[in-house]
Amino acid sequence: MEEAKQKVVEYLQGKKGKTKFYFNDFTDLFPDMKQREVKKILTALVNDSVLEFWSSGSTTMYGLKGAGNRSEVEG
Repeated sequence: MEEAKQKVVEYLQGKKGKTKFYFNDFTDLFPDMKQREVKKILTALVNDSVLEFWSSGSTTMYGLKGAGNRSEVEG
């Protein structure tokens, strides 16, 4: 799982100008894995405080912790 976590972090760091990502962006990153397995990787990264959730109210997205606009900063 550590390799998968590292792959997610490298993917996010490689994207310039975009800080929030849909869940499906990550399923494209791991085409051979089931969605449930990808969700476990993302949840582990959130629990490790590497990623954070961001919600628009109708959609939950993922982003690197501290990158871009954050919900607690937005009013």
